[in-house]
Amino acid sequence: MAASPQLFTGLHMLCPSFGLHNQLRQLTGGTCWKVGSILNRFKPGTSKVLHHRMSSQASKDHPEGQKPPLLVDDHTVATVRESKILVLLRGLPGSGKSTLAKDIEQKYKDTSRLISADQYEIKPAVRSSSGGDYAKLDADLTTCFEKREASLVILDDTHHDRERLDKLFDMANEYHFAVVVLEPKTPWRLDCAQLKDRNHWKLSLEELKNLRPTLEKDLLPLYFGWFLAKRDEDYLRKTSHEFLEQLGNLKAFKKRLQPFSVGSEDKHKLDLMKYFAKSPNILHCTSKFCDYGKIVGSEEYAQQEAVKKAYSKGYTLHLSALFATPRTVGAQVELTADQLLLWPSDAEKEVMPKDTLPRGSRAHITLGTAADVQDVQTGIDLLEFVKLQQSGKEGENLGEMSGSVAGKVSYYDNGMWMLNLSQKIEVRSIFSGYYGKPGVSVPLRGKKGILNQCQIM
Repeated sequence: MAASPQLFTGLHMLCPSFGLHNQLRQLTGGTCWKVGSILNRFKPGTSKVLHHRMSSQASKDHPEGQKPPLLVDDHTVATVRESKILVLLRGLPGSGKSTLAKDIEQKYKDTSRLISADQYEIKPAVRSSSGGDYAKLDADLTTCFEKREASLVILDDTHHDRERLDKLFDMANEYHFAVVVLEPKTPWRLDCAQLKDRNHWKLSLEELKNLRPTLEKDLLPLYFGWFLAKRDEDYLRKTSHEFLEQLGNLKAFKKRLQPFSVGSEDKHKLDLMKYFAKSPNILHCTSKFCDYGKIVGSEEYAQQEAVKKAYSKGYTLHLSALFATPRTVGAQVELTADQLLLWPSDAEKEVMPKDTLPRGSRAHITLGTAADVQDVQTGIDLLEFVKLQQSGKEGENLGEMSGSVAGKVSYYDNGMWMLNLSQKIEVRSIFSGYYGKPGVSVPLRGKKGILNQCQIM
């Protein structure tokens, strides 16, 4: 039989039952041969070429075989290049992780670093991660973070062990890296029978079946949201400082310090930067709080088609106002129609069940909080502003700000101040999840480290 690899170019090769057998019948005079026996008739080396083509074509044709946005979406690629991201490849051996990891490394070859557990001969197994198997890998990963060798770090491993994952999430937090967890969407990713022949570790069927339960369920984060690109995050932190500095210098603000000075020994002096000492480790706009899947509706949210398509995708957020209360300082986010698809319909009802508020009106970025105040309070404070505005109260106009925070300042009583920006601030972000421990925060920072304290006399 004189067959040529070119005869297969462009054919539908998802699996034998979806077109491949029909093409083979044409090549073999109507006989339905097994794929393996057909390939064996080709000249040496041809089977490997065909196997590669079949695998890549299957990935393209399969509805779940699409590449993640960070590989194919131009806006996302530009955003990733301005971000600090740790990509964790997760899945069974042979499922396609290494191929995906190398694709990402090649796409961002100037700014990325690929670290593979295979390079350290760490064999996938159900075991405690407290041993020394990962000592050398973690040392190299830490060096990569500390020396800023890459802004995009790709870690290729099964990542089936929760203890191991928690350690990686802690490291990402320590070095201010957002986390993106990617799993290959190949048709065989959970098929242990196929994976037995595909994994280079030669794991047995039983070993793969033991690993599979740890990887069957989605890894749900503490919350989903839009995480700011590092460059825009730095800019917004600086903008927050300027907002507090100009707010503190307003005569109208100095006359209304009382709500901010409750419990303070000095009623005439306020250190705003010290007052709002807590700030999220990575600035973000939360879309859905999941508590690692403990919140009702978390799994359903994660399975929404819009959420799955948006994961690892870049978005531009539009900030229309900055606000400060005795509890929080934050930025109001105006969500676009595409972004509202990722916004839960009950997000506002969760905190204000008795009120009817516009969908997306709780969208915000926490810039800082007072001591012992949780970040969630920022969204509640924003909804208080929205409620007052809905009732017709626009606030008392008490001055203007200039520079990057140009706009009119309004006062709503009880220490509630809002700056409506003359020009909206645009910041780039990546839609992903926060998987680390809750309550991680850092001091507000400027170009030269921790920002100078802003004192109001």
